[in-house]
Amino acid sequence: MAMHSQGGPLSRLRRGHEELVLGLLRRHGPQSRAELGRRAGLSRTTLYDIVGTLVASGAVVPSAANPGPRRRGRPVEHLTLNPAAGQAIGIDFARRAVHVAAANVAHEVIGSASAAHGPGLSWERRVELAEQLVESISGSTPRLTALGSTGAVGVGVVGPVRLTREGQVPDGPLAALTELLGKRFGAPVLLDNNTRLAALAECAWGAAAGYRDVLYLRLSHGVGGGLVVNGSLHRGVDGLAGELGHITADPAGVPCECGGTGCLETVASVGAVLDAYRSLGGTAEDVTALLAASDSGEPAAHEVLAAAGARTGAVLAAVVNAVGPGVIVLGGELARAGDALLGPVGQALDSHVLPFARDGVTLRRAALDEAGGALGGVALALHESPLLARYPGTEDPEDVL
Repeated sequence: MAMHSQGGPLSRLRRGHEELVLGLLRRHGPQSRAELGRRAGLSRTTLYDIVGTLVASGAVVPSAANPGPRRRGRPVEHLTLNPAAGQAIGIDFARRAVHVAAANVAHEVIGSASAAHGPGLSWERRVELAEQLVESISGSTPRLTALGSTGAVGVGVVGPVRLTREGQVPDGPLAALTELLGKRFGAPVLLDNNTRLAALAECAWGAAAGYRDVLYLRLSHGVGGGLVVNGSLHRGVDGLAGELGHITADPAGVPCECGGTGCLETVASVGAVLDAYRSLGGTAEDVTALLAASDSGEPAAHEVLAAAGARTGAVLAAVVNAVGPGVIVLGGELARAGDALLGPVGQALDSHVLPFARDGVTLRRAALDEAGGALGGVALALHESPLLARYPGTEDPEDVL
């Protein structure tokens, strides 16, 4: 897309307005002119002029009407980035599986795929597996069609991801992984913790769609979380924000591998809940069997899930009182227990959240399941990388976003 000359202050101001509107559409997906106006802070006349220019250039196009009941009066037109402008790939390197997803800059999900693998698989082999999965959803070589010159790769990994002030991964295995992925896909690579990315994905496509302040907690073999604040992923000063699993849930509890005592992970992870169930005489070998026992009404299964839910709710309430999210999303294998777990979590929230804040937060189960981390990688790329570089009609590659 050809931008205006950078020669004068008015031209630079107009360019800044164009970049602002394009950035809002990239981060938040399809929006009406009214929504864009509120977020951009531009006058109605200025906004309509800028949008008209972007539509004429092909950078912005009308989007399909939102599904739902038709209201009286003229339908509200929504605008979106041109889907042909570029795509982003998300990869989640889970403990024993690789998940991938792809979407275009209009926030339309193209597809997702997953493959399990055994323990100890090298990063080289895991990257090869990711490349094969990307090809399976793109239908061709990802370097040429799924990414091209406008794409980016957002990557989630297990465990802490310490970021520098510049947002780059410091030297070490993760830096080597970033370099390897960049060579394989021929695109910029953005890396973060996969649980934090799942939080971002739930905001973009899942249970928290439409919310800008979200608290996400995953109860799996580990316990982790993520905070989305004002529509952006919150990483903290050193990139380690979201370690909700290591908030103390039981001061008199057992030691945690982090060095603490009674962390939430020691009472509400898959392993901890299974151990508690077996101590009551349960015989489940894995979480699937535990959930089946709960579904059948077995008292011991309900007891351990209720206890884990109560501890989880108390920890979440403390975080809610501190950061004030609009919605809490609960994910991971244990969240599949449904009301057996979410009911006690909700009761603990009601007991511990400040009275004047109770009606302002909603508890929901995650909607994206195992695809969440990969879709979060897509959202990371769409939110933070310069994907808007070459729209139809671009004339000067140095005079674009």
